[in-house]
Amino acid sequence: MSNQTAYSVADISRLFQEAKNEISTVVSGMDEVIDQILIGYLSGGHVLIEGVPGLGKTLTAFALSRITDSHFSRIQFTPDLMPSDIIGTTLFEQKSGEFHIKKGPVFTDILLADEVNRSPAKTQSALLEAMQEKRVTIDGKDFDLGEGFFTVATQNPIEMEGTYPLPEAQIDRFIFKILIDYPEADEEIQMLQRLRDGKLKRDLKPELKIILSAEDLAAMRKGIEQVRIDDSLLKYITDIVRASRNHQGIEIGASPRAEVSMLFTARTAAAVAGRDFVIPDDIKKLARPVLRHRLILAPEAEIQGYLSDRFIDEILDKVEVPR
Repeated sequence: MSNQTAYSVADISRLFQEAKNEISTVVSGMDEVIDQILIGYLSGGHVLIEGVPGLGKTLTAFALSRITDSHFSRIQFTPDLMPSDIIGTTLFEQKSGEFHIKKGPVFTDILLADEVNRSPAKTQSALLEAMQEKRVTIDGKDFDLGEGFFTVATQNPIEMEGTYPLPEAQIDRFIFKILIDYPEADEEIQMLQRLRDGKLKRDLKPELKIILSAEDLAAMRKGIEQVRIDDSLLKYITDIVRASRNHQGIEIGASPRAEVSMLFTARTAAAVAGRDFVIPDDIKKLARPVLRHRLILAPEAEIQGYLSDRFIDEILDKVEVPR
């Protein structure tokens, strides 16, 4: 199929649900998280996932690579990791007397940047060009990573000793920040029941059905671009983001890149719901993951233990919803 072909919203919705169902055979009780990862992937962005160990972050990223028949790489970020360990370097081969490029693990389709805040800023920033431009530069030579390149970065919110906060310029490159919490009691029971009955695969490298090819991904993204969004909803997006810059408890609000992320993800949310037009709920339901990592709270708000989500909810209550 030509990359110029656009799938209908009915096809996009069907494939999205099939992809979600297949990932759910290895990850239980994470419906909202899977939704957000897939929406981020289809929107052409990258996602940052925050949660304690053992909740399935790595397995979910690996499952996504399986159902899309994509090459998968995992980088464990550590304090001694160097930028060249991520993007690669030029090596001199004595036998031939020539220099050659040794490509790093960033040359992949789906990259898991595990515990990305364990490495210093210079190493974290090595991902900047790859995430923004979908290419890297090694000794002045440019290498494309392909349109399917997708970064899933993780960080542990409870172990802050020996970590390096992500630079603002990099954290803004993530289309979503996704929070994973412990599942509900009934979800944990259901997970154990499915494991007992052999309905949940717990292999670290599960064999999953391929749901989305590279051609499917291109056609889905083409179809998403054709989803209509009214001018009143563009103003709604702008009003939400601008309100974050003048809200009590927020020291620095979101940038225009947040507005772009809201536009792209709202269109995707509409398409996977089977609609060829955006409604206000598409914007509202994704406001938290789009904005929470882009807000810098005032010191007094942090001292009181407030989280960004609290202020996002206040903004959504305050901004008038278009009719």
